[in-house]
Amino acid sequence: MGRALAESRLLPLVSATGSVRMGREVAQVVAARLGRSLLELGGNNAAIVAPSADLDLCSRAVLFSAVGTAGQRCTTLRRLIVHESLAAPLVARLEAAYSSLRIGDPTREGALVGPLIDEAAFEAMQSALRRAREEGGRVSGGERASVGVPAGGVYVHPAIVEIEPSASIVQEETFAPILYVMRYREIEQAVRIQNGVSQGLASSIFTRDVSEAERFQSAAGSDCGIANVNVGPSGAEIGGAFGGEKDTGGGRESGSDSWKSYMRRVTSTVNYSGALPLAQGVRFDL
Repeated sequence: MGRALAESRLLPLVSATGSVRMGREVAQVVAARLGRSLLELGGNNAAIVAPSADLDLCSRAVLFSAVGTAGQRCTTLRRLIVHESLAAPLVARLEAAYSSLRIGDPTREGALVGPLIDEAAFEAMQSALRRAREEGGRVSGGERASVGVPAGGVYVHPAIVEIEPSASIVQEETFAPILYVMRYREIEQAVRIQNGVSQGLASSIFTRDVSEAERFQSAAGSDCGIANVNVGPSGAEIGGAFGGEKDTGGGRESGSDSWKSYMRRVTSTVNYSGALPLAQGVRFDL
């Protein structure tokens, strides 16, 4: 069905959300008929925590961004880049919060973390955690949840992984609640780590330093389509021009930019006179 839609000349525009592999295939098929595609693909989103950050605000924002919807959201926070002076206390806060998360039926009031979509998602999560351990990461959580959850569902404890930014696993997006925590010394290094992946959807920085915030939002800062300050990537940004750069696809849904993708511009000239105006004042008398 997807190929039929991509090939159909009845559809001037195909908007597709999914994996990077899917996006590449859709883009090639649509381009072959000179159609247009709007793609929203991978999101290996990061947050930078600067020395001046409000840790209470930051902890709550990171918690929701990393484990809400069980990590199955394009704007899920997957990489936390923390200044070395704050890493230990912030990780301790997060591990304490993770241990008290209410995991269970998402239709029940009070449940904060629901199930993964299926067993394949669980296996992908476990594979990523094994790789993280092999690459020197310290893993906390990530095991299957069995107490207080409905039978038949795939419920897991969200994982925190302290790891070096050079580890290959952090380059990939695993659609599960895994948060990779990395340390930095200088803000330039933090920005390089954030931008050093192929995806470019959502990003954020937690800082009270105005110059840091402005640099992060400038062309010298985040290379993502979404750049937040003192709020995590959450998905609420969909009200604006939503989308990203690099392997994320480059298009924008919603917001003031969306008309450029969903509509076409028509140039119209109306002549109300009895004379014939010609381009650049050309005279063409017979």
